[in-house]
Amino acid sequence: MELMDLEQTPGSGQELREILQRVCDQLGFDHAAYAGSNPISGTAHGSVTYPEGWKQHYADSGFYEIDPTLRTAARSIAPVDWRVLERDESFAHVFRNARDFGISERGITIPVRGPFGDVGMLSVTRDCSTTEWNKLTAATIGELQSMTVHIHDIVMRSDQLSKLLRQPSLSSREREILQWIAAGKTQQDVGDILGISHRTVEVHLRSAREKLYALTTPQAVARAIGMRLIYAG
Repeated sequence: MELMDLEQTPGSGQELREILQRVCDQLGFDHAAYAGSNPISGTAHGSVTYPEGWKQHYADSGFYEIDPTLRTAARSIAPVDWRVLERDESFAHVFRNARDFGISERGITIPVRGPFGDVGMLSVTRDCSTTEWNKLTAATIGELQSMTVHIHDIVMRSDQLSKLLRQPSLSSREREILQWIAAGKTQQDVGDILGISHRTVEVHLRSAREKLYALTTPQAVARAIGMRLIYAG
């Protein structure tokens, strides 16, 4: 599969790099990286905040073909903390080289799946103690999941073939409920505002999540905002 450096593409490349840097600056990580695949165009693509030397070495060595963080996350529906990765030959090879460029083995990868078979993954790293890492990931996991959806949707919208595909058709009630959730309301709040039961709110949210291919309500909200189906709160 062809590897595309998103930073070299017109339009969203610079925006993506800036978003990744904001993830690091605002959430307290050393580095952030996005990687994805688009079955429509048959490409793998990525953008990172890693040093240029490591970025070039990673691409030249074809590490994206054996990187255990990507291989494991691509098969997962849940975040993958790198501590659970098998310490096999591929892991040793990739991370032995990464250490030479100051890249830590402490990281987490958040996968997201789109409606057309596309896959995106946001990875973040920080060189810190286990205690500090546990606190950091617990405090930021929700925002990381939302950012993964946001970044992946930016990338997919930049693909001309993907733009031709139909957006999810949310009902007016589904959009209305997602809009209230985006404004910071709880499901109980939304039920009170709309005069419907909490159970009915959940039924609409479940339907919206399925249509948006989102695992969680925050992911559904982020994707709906990215597709301009609703507006940021």
